[in-house]
Amino acid sequence: MDGAHDMGGAKGFGPVVSEPNEPVFHGDWERRAFALTVAMSRPGGWNIDMSRFARENRPPADYLGKSYFQIWLAGLETLMVERGLVSPEEIEAGKVLSPPKPNVNTLSPQDVVPIIRRGASTEREPRTPAMFAVGETVRMKKIHPPTHTRLPQYVRGHLGTIELNHGAHVFADLNSLGVGENPQWLYTVRFDGPELWGADGDPTLSVSVDAWESYLERV
Repeated sequence: MDGAHDMGGAKGFGPVVSEPNEPVFHGDWERRAFALTVAMSRPGGWNIDMSRFARENRPPADYLGKSYFQIWLAGLETLMVERGLVSPEEIEAGKVLSPPKPNVNTLSPQDVVPIIRRGASTEREPRTPAMFAVGETVRMKKIHPPTHTRLPQYVRGHLGTIELNHGAHVFADLNSLGVGENPQWLYTVRFDGPELWGADGDPTLSVSVDAWESYLERV
């Protein structure tokens, strides 16, 4: 979706400042927020793309006013309320106020770390031949979906060159809506700086973006 989260290539946010030797988590609560989001996906029944959409689907002031893992925590709260696992009143109070939802398939604490480390592949068997070839020039479609998408705004409508074909993968845009995986071919597309940012763009700069087949159109 078009929202405050999609700030790649946009002006006005200042430089990206790297943190030398940055830890994965800056506090124990961040570690817990990450683990809880993963663990609660089993009783909640959401997938990774639903989780991403819950984080990005926030008013700009709310999104930009939170740190990275504060956004994760807010997304988790949204998902849990939507599925009746907690109530807004319980989140506000910080404690249980009513009996838990019955027949919930929970994940035990000792299983969380193995599941995180194991991960899960999104690659699937292709259903159709690939429409595009490595080395081909393509144009990214100008789309503005109201729901989740992995196509950054700053590359929409621009020309790029296909660098890699990654095979068929779960299509995040539809998977976030819970309507099935609908796998598509996934490509890496390279864009030159002047193509994205005009004549003032650095000609030695290129940006590569992973893009599903339905994002691409022939030139």
